[in-house]
Amino acid sequence: MAITDRQTAALALTHALSAAERGLPVIPLTARKLPALPSPHRNDDRGPVCRGACGLPGHGVHDATTDPAAVRALFAAAPWATGYGIACGRPPHHLIGIDLDVDPTGGGDSAVSLRRLALHHLFTIPPTVTVLTPSGGRHLWLTGPPGVPVPNSAGRLAPGIDIRGTGGYLVGPGSVTRHGRYRLAPGTAGLPPAPCPRALLRLLTPPPRRRHGVEAPDSDSDPDRGQGLVRFVLAAREGGRNTRLFWAACRAYEHGYGDALADALTRAAVRTGLTEREARATIASAARLFRC
Repeated sequence: MAITDRQTAALALTHALSAAERGLPVIPLTARKLPALPSPHRNDDRGPVCRGACGLPGHGVHDATTDPAAVRALFAAAPWATGYGIACGRPPHHLIGIDLDVDPTGGGDSAVSLRRLALHHLFTIPPTVTVLTPSGGRHLWLTGPPGVPVPNSAGRLAPGIDIRGTGGYLVGPGSVTRHGRYRLAPGTAGLPPAPCPRALLRLLTPPPRRRHGVEAPDSDSDPDRGQGLVRFVLAAREGGRNTRLFWAACRAYEHGYGDALADALTRAAVRTGLTEREARATIASAARLFRC
């Protein structure tokens, strides 16, 4: 490992330990923002979903911990980690992440969309921890009440606004990814995560919609939302097929529509040359990382 790689890994651990000291459960991440430790069950697609009960690392967000010794052990097992993730929805903060993306096409401004929502629903985003992303977006950290799980979603609240809730994670400030470093916005480093306004919390935890007495599927389960991921898998070449499929499946599960997209991803992977069994096993490994 090069000196710069060792320095990046050491800094990632330092930042992760600092976050854990503030009560934020952390896991090591790769430069692709994925959990750094592979699942110990990645070759077993028949058993029940394990969330860490086996005692081995490699269960994604379920590995997240605030114990310094456990954090060091996770990073020691993943010396290639360049960053860390912060588990949302976990005590004591019950963190909720408001991810304001940047539209590269210039078709919309997620910050403006959030302000419009605030005006329409009569709430104000209080001063809080804000993390600047390498793409120019930002993550707002809010806290939720215990016992109120906030689901992960992508674009449901408004275009360009993703929500990180129970079972999800935020990339921590100080992390280095393939596109750059995540850093705290000036003036927010000393702030605690602010409580989520009640009106916003109601938007983030909508009641189940029912149609003729049957619960309607959430919009985030619409397979059409993942067509970009399907195209990403279809573009894979020999030697990178499993990697692309795993990455795409992780993104789908992270955003809440992995199960709905699983068949389409499988068909795409088979078209690139993988067997259906190989594709299903890879997707199942991604599901184990993100299911809560």
